[in-house]
Amino acid sequence: MEWKGRRQSDNIEDRRGQSSGGGLGGNPFGRSGIQIPMGGRRGGGLSIGTIIFLVVIYFVLKMMGIDMLEVLGEGNVSGGSGYEQQVGSRPAAPADDEMTAFVRTVLAETETTWSTIFKQSGETYPEPTLVLFDGTTRSACGQASSATGPFYCPSDRKVYLDTAFFRQLAQQFDAAGDFAQAYVIAHEVGHHVQNLTGVLPEFNRQRQAMGEREANKMSVRVELQADCYAGLWAKSADKEGILSDGDLEEALNAAQQIGDDTLQKRSQGYVVPDAFNHGTSAQRMKWFKRGYESGNVSACDTFSGDI
Repeated sequence: MEWKGRRQSDNIEDRRGQSSGGGLGGNPFGRSGIQIPMGGRRGGGLSIGTIIFLVVIYFVLKMMGIDMLEVLGEGNVSGGSGYEQQVGSRPAAPADDEMTAFVRTVLAETETTWSTIFKQSGETYPEPTLVLFDGTTRSACGQASSATGPFYCPSDRKVYLDTAFFRQLAQQFDAAGDFAQAYVIAHEVGHHVQNLTGVLPEFNRQRQAMGEREANKMSVRVELQADCYAGLWAKSADKEGILSDGDLEEALNAAQQIGDDTLQKRSQGYVVPDAFNHGTSAQRMKWFKRGYESGNVSACDTFSGDI
């Protein structure tokens, strides 16, 4: 992948080396992903003193320009708050290393692609922020950890990435290569596009009335569209002369290695189709290729017909 010397995005928040500031409980995400709200309520009640305290906190935050009702409504996450920065602090500048430069460059290329596509429809593309972290960190959707894998949080419009995942991608999933890594970033940016176009909010709304099996089937369609969007970006990158020989094969191999059926076979020796929530290896490769071959957003409609 010919990425060096190209524009690098400034929409990077580097939290590596920072403490997460404590845990927020369970992780509301799937393997690479989108927010999946967790139902249920905690037992027990609140005392009058606690209620008064919470009301005071709400109005203090309101005066600071933070509407917690709006934040919680957008997040659709139970039992979690957003990432909390210390008052007066700023995110650290991205480190000056090759991996950071690579991530910033890929993000910049996705910005160029999607800004062009949105402009063609008379719209402006609000660019996402990509958060680099190591170990654990907080998001507006709950706690993030290296075990989570890369994911997108709709509530704060940020992609979260522990770059150690790239080593795992190569060593554990047999999916080495810089364009395999670029595919992962482009897939998560695809979720950001879905959030902007209303796909993720609608999925989160509908999921409240779905059983687990039905929700998993819908989740597969959402994930495959993000794969298609990643392929669409790859087509744009190819036109820019960024792709090298073997790059597409790297991305397709990554899609194959992280298909639900392949992962289940590797981890437990058998597959459970009803538990799929990202798509089979064949499906992920198919939709990435469809995005690449068409170079057209309309070709990425995974919600109509068979997938």
